[in-house]
Amino acid sequence: MLVMGIETSTMQGGVALVSGQGVICEYTLNVKATYSERLLPLIDRALQDARIALDQVAGFAVAVGPGSFTGLRIGVSTAKGLAAAGDQPCVGISTLEAMAWTLPFCAYQICPILDARKGEIYSALFRYEGERMIRLAGDAAAALDRLLSRIQQPTVFLGDGLAVYEDLIQSQLKELALFAPLAGRGGRAAAVAELGRRRLLLGQRDDLTELAPQYLRPSEAELHRLGREATHRQ
Repeated sequence: MLVMGIETSTMQGGVALVSGQGVICEYTLNVKATYSERLLPLIDRALQDARIALDQVAGFAVAVGPGSFTGLRIGVSTAKGLAAAGDQPCVGISTLEAMAWTLPFCAYQICPILDARKGEIYSALFRYEGERMIRLAGDAAAALDRLLSRIQQPTVFLGDGLAVYEDLIQSQLKELALFAPLAGRGGRAAAVAELGRRRLLLGQRDDLTELAPQYLRPSEAELHRLGREATHRQ
């Protein structure tokens, strides 16, 4: 089964084509151009270079967050549009789960963290039992101190949150803090595709009318709207 994975949760994102034989093609970019500019050209490039027609793709998997509000909105809407156009199944995959999936057989607890700004991070906790990945904590938005207070064992951290908080994590957790190498810290479209392919092979698919980004907290626009409504009620 050939699956296209789309990852637009952070500035580092991309597109991948994954089948039972492995990763056929994966493009990753970490540049400031918006996904409205680069996502569709990246999809076209991946299909052309892999010499695969869009109608050969049997299903789609898309990272649904948490992460960048704009990036997630573009990625999810693009995946839904492609799936609807070809009457193909589509599944949403947690961004943090896909990140943890890139560290198979890890002997330590895994903690992906993304910079949520406003002094907060998005995070979750996972561990492996053999080849099986187990979720220990759900995706959440919280202050870093709240997360670190829960870390009582050696933990591997990865994600763009390290660009902001690595030194602080190291100073507070000391020998309990382990860090993924730079090449393994960002989101991978291939991981999104592989997790999605596993779900699709089980016959699972998301309802396109309900598939939506998982922001975990209101956007700035939503906060302003709620503020205006509260003011009008006074």
